[in-house]
Amino acid sequence: MAEQKPGNTYYSIDVEASGPVPGLYNLLSIGAVVVAPGASGKLEIGEQFYCELRPVFAGHIAAANAIHGLDLERLASEGLEPRTAMQQLTEFVEKTCRPDTEATFVGHVAVFDWMMIAWYYAWSGLPNPFGYKGIDTKSLAIGALGLSWNETSRENIDPRLGLEPQDPDT
Repeated sequence: MAEQKPGNTYYSIDVEASGPVPGLYNLLSIGAVVVAPGASGKLEIGEQFYCELRPVFAGHIAAANAIHGLDLERLASEGLEPRTAMQQLTEFVEKTCRPDTEATFVGHVAVFDWMMIAWYYAWSGLPNPFGYKGIDTKSLAIGALGLSWNETSRENIDPRLGLEPQDPDT
């Protein structure tokens, strides 16, 4: 990976939800992985975080649920309370953020993932450790790789960056 100047600890975050907007629909899962400068100065993949949340809003769209395949009934009984999930994400960020760096949100379609995370932090009455900003990998691919929006799927970006194919079931 590229050499990186100190200043940011990146958190690549992916969420699953029961629909397109928070408040009407539910944030159901949060996955995060740390990407930060290592001892050599190059970016390295670090620790991971995952949790599933209890649905608290009535809204759900069958097409959204088909994408993630999470069982809403199971989550209703086994999922974390949303405030607890957000506290756990904050604790993960506090534990893994490199000294003298800023926690920086990164998402593939960050406008969706960041919106869900930011809204749930506000709704839970907790500060968002990522603040009001984030990096969108699709927009970055448009500029850095010269792709159109429709070409910015992971399946198209990964080979251009020399990354291993991902499991299609994840």
